[in-house]
Amino acid sequence: MTVIGVVSDTHFPRFGRALPRALERGLRRAGVTRILHLGDMTDLLAVPLFEAIAPFDAVAGNNDGAAIREYFDRRKIVRVEDVRIGMVHGDGRRGTTKSRALGAFTEPGSEADVVLFGHSHRPLVAREGCVLIANPGSPTDKRMNPLYSYAILTVDGASARVD
Repeated sequence: MTVIGVVSDTHFPRFGRALPRALERGLRRAGVTRILHLGDMTDLLAVPLFEAIAPFDAVAGNNDGAAIREYFDRRKIVRVEDVRIGMVHGDGRRGTTKSRALGAFTEPGSEADVVLFGHSHRPLVAREGCVLIANPGSPTDKRMNPLYSYAILTVDGASARVD
């Protein structure tokens, strides 16, 4: 079983230069062994903050500058156990954030079992057919949401769930 912390839209250093205490405690308490960031970290200072907790991977978002875009792709698929996890920020011009995220993994060979995305700062966990989709929201910029948020993705063999 693999426990993964899922975050997006941290917008550092605008919302601080350290991880929010609730986020750090929550990731440690969950025992995450990996952290996936779905874009808009806006500064590479986020990388060592998360790496202090667990190995880190990310995609770049629309607010990420050249340094982040050079270091991280805009879209990627990572395999965890027997699950293909698609990562994308979800920004764009046509459709909804959710539809853009799902559309990023429809080409043959780019299909994913789980699609993780950010951009809207709105937490979401749902299923579209046999694809689990999730947006963790933001742990630093809740916008109109009642709470700051992140997600925990648990992979066990070929199954995955988001809490």
